[in-house]
Parts: sequence; C-alpha cells; structure tokens
Amino acid sequence: MQITQRQRWMAVLARASGTELEPHRPLVTGYTTVRGPELGLIMLQGRAGGAGAAFNLGEATVTRCTVQDAAGRVGHAYTIGRDLLQAELAAALDAALQDPARHDALQDHVIAPLAAEQRRRRETQARRAAATQVQFFTLATMRS
Repeated sequence: MQITQRQRWMAVLARASGTELEPHRPLVTGYTTVRGPELGLIMLQGRAGGAGAAFNLGEATVTRCTVQDAAGRVGHAYTIGRDLLQAELAAALDAALQDPARHDALQDHVIAPLAAEQRRRRETQARRAAATQVQFFTLATMRS
C-alpha cells in the first residue's frame, strides 16, 4: 500500500460529513475505539506572502479518533470541526480500507462516490464564484 493512496482516501473521508458517512456504518462493524472521538484545538499558522516568516493565524477545533479492527489494523482520523461521528466513522473506514480483501469494494462503493460528490460541489462553487468575477481595466488600456 502506498502512502499517497491512503492520503487520497483520508482526504475524502476528512471532507465528508458524519451524515454522509453514516449510511456506510454497516460496512465497518467490529472495531474497538482506542482513542476518542475527542475534541481539541490546533493552532493554524500562516506565512506572510506565502514564503515569509510563520505567524500564528488562529485556532481551529479538531476532532480525532483512533480505532482498531478485529484483525489489528489501526485507523486514524483528524477532522476540522466538532463532528464526533465523522471522526469515528472516518477512522473505522481507514482501518477497513487497509484490508486487502475489502479495499477495492470500499474504494468503489464509498470513496469514489464521496469523491465524485465533493468534486461536483467544488465545481458548482467555482462556477458561482466565476459568475461574480469583475473584470477591471487599467487606466493604461483605457487611454490608448
């Protein structure tokens, strides 16, 4: 298993809400909670100009959870916000996706549809933002 593959499915799970993950709960039974789900805060850092010195921008609420399935696979999840269900189910799905026997089915029936819906929402939001774009002309082009 490649790290990048796991990063992709974790990114999808982190962006999915607990409500979106709830229908998939029957796919991830038989796990025990190792830690959490629990709430905490993280400090967000920014950089002036994108490359300047780091500064503390503010705090964000996060929820984390770690679970272990019956075969000993450990799933982790860190999510922005206070959705305990999201963190727990994302961790359980992470553990289940590490099982070679279940991986492809979970990718096809859980991750791919969630990713497609997230992509559709991003495209809709981009279209709405593009519709409000204003074109400004500089004074130099107006004088020619």
